[in-house]
Amino acid sequence: YYGDERLLGAMQFAPAEYFPRAQELPAGPPSPDAILITCAYLVDLQTPWVMQSLFLSVIGEARDRGVKAIETFGYRYPEGESGYERFFVHRTIFPSDFLADFGFSPVRWDGRVALARLELGGLQPVAEGTRAKVLRQVKDAFVPAPVPQRPY
Repeated sequence: YYGDERLLGAMQFAPAEYFPRAQELPAGPPSPDAILITCAYLVDLQTPWVMQSLFLSVIGEARDRGVKAIETFGYRYPEGESGYERFFVHRTIFPSDFLADFGFSPVRWDGRVALARLELGGLQPVAEGTRAKVLRQVKDAFVPAPVPQRPY
């Protein structure tokens, strides 16, 4: 990721089969139908937004390629942990709360480590709930039908 004509950060991702060691990681193995984000590198501690931009770029590229899901490994840090600890010390594992903000859900936990997954299937239709159905029926009963207008 470049900004102001200099490197601000980089991220590595590919189908999980390209990372054989991922099969051995706690909370693994990753799913064969997903791409796996394996690491990210931020150049400057003063630009934490770059990590968000990198994730958004991968999500966009994966959608464009028709990928079913993205997986990565998350870590549940103690509350109040510094940004330095969360994003600079471990470049191969990401804060689980940060991943949740993008919609990643844990697949498996092993201690503080989780395999997190983001489904890229798109919007799913939701069946009309009881409340919505009642409101629609009340509206239909009390709101008069539109009066037809004569064409001019």
